[in-house]
Amino acid sequence: MINIAARKAKLLEKLNEMNARLTKVEDALDDPLPKDSEEAALEREDDEVLEEVGQSALREKAMIVAALERIVAGKYGQCTLCEEDISEARLDVLPYTPTCHKCAK
Repeated sequence: MINIAARKAKLLEKLNEMNARLTKVEDALDDPLPKDSEEAALEREDDEVLEEVGQSALREKAMIVAALERIVAGKYGQCTLCEEDISEARLDVLPYTPTCHKCAK
């Protein structure tokens, strides 16, 4: 049986981590570019990487929020596609997964 309170606590902790990561990315992207053109070019390349990290964090944050909404709706741990239970092992690895192993394939 799924311990919803423990899962919710873990999801909230992960959400806080994502928010902190996004804040760091935004702060880094807000830094002014160096005046030296070579350094500015390198900084722009770094910014592209940071933007991808930020996009990844936003996607993960959206999945976490959706999982928290499923908890509120009483549907956490239930596959959003086939409505079968998601295994505890899968939820241990990916606590915000919306699908069971079979549907994820």
